Amino acid sequence: MKMDKTHLKALLVDASTGYYKTARYELGKFWGPVDLGAHLSKKNDSLNIGAGILAGSIFPGSNRLVFSGYSPCWHGFYVSSMGGAALIFDNLGINLLSISGRARRPSLLYLNRHHGEEIEVELYPLNLDEIWARNNEGFYSLMNHVNENWAGRYENDPRILATGPAALHTDTGAIGSIPMKKGKFTNADTWAGRGGLGSKMLQKHGIAAIIYGGTWADEDFRDRKVADSWFEDHYQMKMSAKDMEATTKYRYDPAFNTGGTFGVNYATMEDNILAFNYRTIFWSREERLKLHEEFIVNHYLKQFNRETIAKKQQKTCGEPCAAVCKKMNDHFKKDYEPYQTMGPLIGVFDQRAAEMVTRKADALGFDAINIGGVLAWLMECLYEGLLKPDDLGISDTPNFEPGGFDVVKDSMHNAAIATDLLDVMVRYDGKINLKEGARKLARELSRSHNSKIIDTFLFIGFARHGWMVPNQYWTPGVLSPMSIMGKYYMYYGRDFVEPRDLGRENARRKIQELMIDNLGICRFHRAWAEELMPGIIDKLFGKGDELLKNIKLTASRIHSRNASLFWETERNIDFLHLFLEKKRQEQPDNSSIKKWIALFKKDKRDAALTYWYEIHRGAHEMLREF
Repeated sequence: MKMDKTHLKALLVDASTGYYKTARYELGKFWGPVDLGAHLSKKNDSLNIGAGILAGSIFPGSNRLVFSGYSPCWHGFYVSSMGGAALIFDNLGINLLSISGRARRPSLLYLNRHHGEEIEVELYPLNLDEIWARNNEGFYSLMNHVNENWAGRYENDPRILATGPAALHTDTGAIGSIPMKKGKFTNADTWAGRGGLGSKMLQKHGIAAIIYGGTWADEDFRDRKVADSWFEDHYQMKMSAKDMEATTKYRYDPAFNTGGTFGVNYATMEDNILAFNYRTIFWSREERLKLHEEFIVNHYLKQFNRETIAKKQQKTCGEPCAAVCKKMNDHFKKDYEPYQTMGPLIGVFDQRAAEMVTRKADALGFDAINIGGVLAWLMECLYEGLLKPDDLGISDTPNFEPGGFDVVKDSMHNAAIATDLLDVMVRYDGKINLKEGARKLARELSRSHNSKIIDTFLFIGFARHGWMVPNQYWTPGVLSPMSIMGKYYMYYGRDFVEPRDLGRENARRKIQELMIDNLGICRFHRAWAEELMPGIIDKLFGKGDELLKNIKLTASRIHSRNASLFWETERNIDFLHLFLEKKRQEQPDNSSIKKWIALFKKDKRDAALTYWYEIHRGAHEMLREF
């Protein structure tokens, strides 16, 4: 069958009844899982899972599976994505799955398509507590259970999406998957974590797992000679050569003798290190450099380079890709942000200790970045005596002081406390209630125990209860008042940018990131995809200009629902203020930085509010409806 160049095809499933139907949406009005997902979310409050129109094609990184819907954590429309999982989704012969309604019992959604036959859609109830409890492996146990009982029905390897206990007990549960090869899992976990859409899938729709696959074959674009000619016209390089160049950081960067987000980010971190729940922002430059050199370069990063980079333990997310970005140590996958929030941010600087915490968080099915930020906050509260261990249902306190810190023993001590806290979070009678989110928990603890508790929590607020732990970079962009945060829909460079200009740059990044998300392209390939994709779409579908107009309109419509709130905590304001102080030391003659420092010296909170509004203003100037 030839690729449909006129319509997107969606499978609409009502989980409450099992009823399903297919619907077609005109290409041009909609381009992919983001804009179509936003449309269906508004109509049905659905969870939408889809592939880009180039899934299965020759273009590297084109098989990202995109999830969208109303986030129970962020409390607004959200987009999350998962590497490689669209390659098999494409075999269903649809572009999007949209789930509405709620199954009566936690269930598996089974999707299979044999050649030209209709898609098989079935719901099977699951005894979740029993399955998750097997070997105390949660998400991994559910993956194994689904594989053992349903994968045999497929002619080719299917793909499984699953949740863990965090999706039932908190608002920040993730959706995870592991690629399969000849019936066995590869151990390279892939996650759609940000936004808590796993919590939505289970709590709102009653779906704990999805298995999908098939043998439907459409005519994907596979002409390498034509693709090479497009790249050569623009870059004087063939497609594979340009993609190799663009993905250097994620594979191996000889400039730093390391690779992947973990390796390159930590190699270049220097005095931008964030540790002990961001307490390092209060330190001197020399103290931060010392911590980075002794704990990171000479231990944490050194372990990674020796165990992962030197041994070339690297895999893909499930699609052929030059980036091989899944940096492994046996079955542990080493990405920067999970190993940062559940590493230095919680006072862990040893790979064994970090592996223990991240594996626990993954088994429970948490958004690793969000929950790492929550752990760091609670652990500082314990260390400072704002909370007692019994207040949280555990028995010990962490070591949050660098002086005399044993990088192995104290890291493991802190990791043990973090895993105990994670266990409490998913107990029916646990003392850490995250069902309505960490922001609400922070308010309650501040009222019942100590008013300073909320001020040690760094998060972005949205609407009444929405919250998000920011991306792990010390720069104002990660705290921006944008309609979707926690992803890279903003500027996160470390240089100083005037706040109004920062808002404009955030808007530009949001438009570009939305475009590649809507096309199902991995952002690790953005160095060429953002430039070439409009032209490629025009050549293949004849509507390149419409694509650009559509994505700007989609960005502006999402932004029109922006319910960002001014920073609620002292830690947020200090994060910005001390960033500016750092930049003043680096650029002592910069008059704009001097101006802001003077405003902060006069009234820190008022200066922060002005800064926040200027970012907000710049974004609005760029994202008015086109």
